[in-house]
Amino acid sequence: MSKVLVTTDYLAPGDEVDQLLTSHGHTIIYSPATGARSRDEALALFEGVDAAIIASEPVTAEMLEAALRLKVIARSGVGYESVDLTAAARHGIRVCNTPGVNHHAVAEMTMALILMTARQLPMVLAGVRAGDWPRQAGRELRGARLGIIGYGPSGRAVARLAHAFGMTVAVTTAHPDPNEPHIEFLGLDTVCATADYLSLHCRADETTHHLIDIGRLKAMKPTAVLVNTARGSLIDEQALIHALTTGEIAAAALDVLDREPLPAHSSLRELDNVIITSHLAGQTAEARIRAGMSAAQAVVDVLAGREPAHPIDQLDR
Repeated sequence: MSKVLVTTDYLAPGDEVDQLLTSHGHTIIYSPATGARSRDEALALFEGVDAAIIASEPVTAEMLEAALRLKVIARSGVGYESVDLTAAARHGIRVCNTPGVNHHAVAEMTMALILMTARQLPMVLAGVRAGDWPRQAGRELRGARLGIIGYGPSGRAVARLAHAFGMTVAVTTAHPDPNEPHIEFLGLDTVCATADYLSLHCRADETTHHLIDIGRLKAMKPTAVLVNTARGSLIDEQALIHALTTGEIAAAALDVLDREPLPAHSSLRELDNVIITSHLAGQTAEARIRAGMSAAQAVVDVLAGREPAHPIDQLDR
């Protein structure tokens, strides 16, 4: 009988994931990731377990060195930069993710953030709650230009929703789709410079770290809004704070940040022209079920000696 560690905080005893794993004879150990673990807690996390379903908490080489029985790590999400893939490969540990489970949720959240900035809803809601009756004019999305960086499932879903709103859509990607007549495929700098709303949907790696830097922020329209529901590392936050305070861009809406939770002393908290949500773009009830079940199936497959559906490890197979 194999032991499966579950750290994803929304998975719990008795749910669909629990039922799937136990139906295959596995024992589940729950250790929800609710914040940073101490070094001793992190090193002991994988002790005595054969598999793990994890959220986005760090999995370091030191942690994997102590994981003597671990055979597979399944991310209940798409991003996997928190896992040391080189160390996992060195120890023969499979690593999987769950692509395609939350792109509709991310796309809907992206459009919600765009609408909130366009209609200045945070300011309006705060004013009404304070006893005022704000009546400032917002902006329509119809006719506005949306720039999208990255054209994976989330980027594609956002493009479809934006087109339905009557926006023009420009995308920068290494894989343009000639069958998309309503989308312009352009270079990165052109997309950044011409967008009324710029939405990030690319993966985080060494080539995209601080992709939106001081130069690209300066090149954006002063009326532009930057939206990030992808990864916090894509934006140079100090450069963004400067751009927001000096009027280089009009506003930002951020669901992801370099440090999460956002530190209490962060200057972003003091700005009226930024919306910050708590990394929940992909967190719908439906997406959580799909993500959990996909991760659990990867664990079941690897422990049974089968190839998982979405491996991201560096093992030669």
